[in-house]
Amino acid sequence: MLKSISSPMPSPIELSTRLPSRQALRQVGLQTIQQRVAFALVTPATLLILILLIGPILIVVGLSFTDWQFGNPAMNFIGMDNYAQLTQDEVFRTSFLNTCVYSLVEVPLSILLGLLAAILIEMGGSLKKFYRAAYFLPVMSCTVAMAITWQFMLHPGIGLAAIVLPFFGLEGFELLQGQNTALFTLCGIGIWQNLGFNMVLFMAGLAGIPGELYEAAELDGAANGWDRFRLVTWPLLSPVTLFVTVITAIRSFQVFDTVHVLTGGGPNNATEVLIYTMYTEAFVFFRTGYAAAITVVFLACVFLFTFIKLYFLEKQVHYK
Repeated sequence: MLKSISSPMPSPIELSTRLPSRQALRQVGLQTIQQRVAFALVTPATLLILILLIGPILIVVGLSFTDWQFGNPAMNFIGMDNYAQLTQDEVFRTSFLNTCVYSLVEVPLSILLGLLAAILIEMGGSLKKFYRAAYFLPVMSCTVAMAITWQFMLHPGIGLAAIVLPFFGLEGFELLQGQNTALFTLCGIGIWQNLGFNMVLFMAGLAGIPGELYEAAELDGAANGWDRFRLVTWPLLSPVTLFVTVITAIRSFQVFDTVHVLTGGGPNNATEVLIYTMYTEAFVFFRTGYAAAITVVFLACVFLFTFIKLYFLEKQVHYK
């Protein structure tokens, strides 16, 4: 005959230790309320991102696989035909190459000159605020109005270039009309425009470097300014430099206003860039599906810059 084994009843003390306390229940309820509030605060921004960013990107990607033309109700799925046509389109290849050349010239020079301007202004005296505003003024100016001003200045007949260039033996030299000079002239305008933006970012980075580090470097033998810059300033500016590099590269791929106003992609497609080709295909020739394929290529370039930032350049950054 089996004997029933009766387990002893837990004592009130043991029950109190097993059951959650009122404070624990209150803490769980508070965390639940905080999670709901956080979700409610994040939801509007998430919806805006989905509607204004993710949604249009998905629509553009979908249109790139069609032959849709703006204003035409009919739409046919054509697969990869638009992308295959891109590989054979001489205008697209020229615009992509011009965009890469523009970025390779504009990005490093605007970063270097922005850093140099930031250092010189920080070393300045009473005119620091004036120089800061003067260099930042092109960033705040209307791009179209600025481009029109440059168009008058570089006019070979009545502009400032017609007065200055003869002193250097370049009489009759056309900067915007020459096939070999137009793109590099736009690069110079882009450098002038972005220099102030990069300068402000570098000045913010310089302001965050403690002065004690320079004193310690001087005690360790860094007697001149170059040694202090190489050992202290440049390593501690690496986060700002990374951010400036990525932002400037993306902005360089977005060049459009100066090309549209000053050259219109000419002469002979010498200044044709990706955004301008996208614009002409979509709103001049109304080849919306083909323009969407160009847009996807542009977005792929932007994502490539972001990927390089996250997985390669981020490892070279020294955070304070």
